[in-house]
Amino acid sequence: MRPLMVQGCTSWAGKSLLATVLCRWASDQGFDVAPFKAQNMANNARVTPDGEIGVAQWLQARAARVEPSVHHNPVLLKPESDRGAQVILRGRVHGHMDALEYHAYKGEARASVMAAWQALSSRFDVIIAEGAGSPAEINLRRNDIANMGFAEMIDCPVLLVGDIDRGGVFAQLLGTLALLSASEQARTRGFIVNRFRGDMALLQPGLDWLEARTGKPVLGTLPYLQGLLLDAEDSIGREGRTSGEPALRVVVPALPRISNHNDFDPLRLHPQVQLTFVGPNQPVPPADLIILPGSKNTRSDLEWLRAQGWEPALQRHLRYGGKLLGICGGFQMLGEWVHDLQGLEGPPGSSPGLGWLNFQTRMVAGKQLCNVEGRVLPEGVPVGGYEIHNGVSEGPALARPLIELGGRADGAVSEDGQVMGTYLHGLFDWPQARRALLARLGLEQPDAEAVDYREHRQRELDRLADAVEAHLDMAALMAMLE
Repeated sequence: MRPLMVQGCTSWAGKSLLATVLCRWASDQGFDVAPFKAQNMANNARVTPDGEIGVAQWLQARAARVEPSVHHNPVLLKPESDRGAQVILRGRVHGHMDALEYHAYKGEARASVMAAWQALSSRFDVIIAEGAGSPAEINLRRNDIANMGFAEMIDCPVLLVGDIDRGGVFAQLLGTLALLSASEQARTRGFIVNRFRGDMALLQPGLDWLEARTGKPVLGTLPYLQGLLLDAEDSIGREGRTSGEPALRVVVPALPRISNHNDFDPLRLHPQVQLTFVGPNQPVPPADLIILPGSKNTRSDLEWLRAQGWEPALQRHLRYGGKLLGICGGFQMLGEWVHDLQGLEGPPGSSPGLGWLNFQTRMVAGKQLCNVEGRVLPEGVPVGGYEIHNGVSEGPALARPLIELGGRADGAVSEDGQVMGTYLHGLFDWPQARRALLARLGLEQPDAEAVDYREHRQRELDRLADAVEAHLDMAALMAMLE
């Protein structure tokens, strides 16, 4: 087994995408390859046959052409507040910890990390590991299991990535290297500059200086890829994809604890849809459809919506004939009450819902985790996706379901058809389901040629692989693996 680790100077330096494309490249070279991220922090997660992992590792497994598994991301932290998170170990909920509690717990979490690593090591030729945040966070070095601490444990070579689009890339790379220990510097085999747009002739003197100053090679400069859209782990893309006047204006509140916002990527690609995320203290623009997204803390995000003035805005939207859809946590918000008496997502208590669908939700221990397929009702067209939620919903509104999943009903639709909701994530990925749903949600003539997002994902992975082969020193990377 040959490991290679990608670490970044900062968050959002591009290490997830680089690890993803290296998985695809290694697979193309004939290796049996697997991704690995010891510790991740994200509310965007996907369901595997054995639990849940961060969406980046799910995508990396798809790029590597292997079945996603909890071994690929043994520790997942899902933020519930600014100081606390739900801790997922090997795909299952372990508990809730604040930052100091988890920092002290990392020594025990190491056992889960190493067990997952050993499970992969016995099965694969190559493992592409990804760091978290930056290895230069010197206040977090003790018991580090995410970056250089992990690389030292498994004796793994490291590539260091800097983002030139944000500026200061030479300071990023040189400063990060300077803050590492001597052994960590030695295992850093080279630099990669990410998201470059411009004339390489202007950049080359800086790259030459960096190599001379550090004695480390710059293995390549990756271009800024315009219009790249893949399952993002953290950042929410704000731009729409329409040209001219959109046929359907869709608005989504960017909740503080929004989860699984990848649900909306197929809409961002749709040629007839203008998708807008609305953040804090921004006015709610005119819309044909408003979607309440998933949430890691439904009651807290519901309180935020009210504080931001969304409740009267939604009432006005419905009064003028607009449509409203809730997904997962957003679906729970549409009911009469949300009860969390055990404090599974925050302080124990109950919160009144928005009240447009007659049902209540109780948060219960034991998360629903499953990949499912079914059909949209009443059209009967196929749909699929995944469920990942706490909570059991009950009430008369559920007698009018939106979807049938494996013989059971899911979601609800109001009597007038204006308001609907579902627990199913990924429902817009399937072209037939997307056309049927958008037709009901206000798009009069859905485009039959709209993008199949599952095929789009594979095309984007291949596009990334082409860029890496064209701009990185692949011989040097191969030498590291050999």
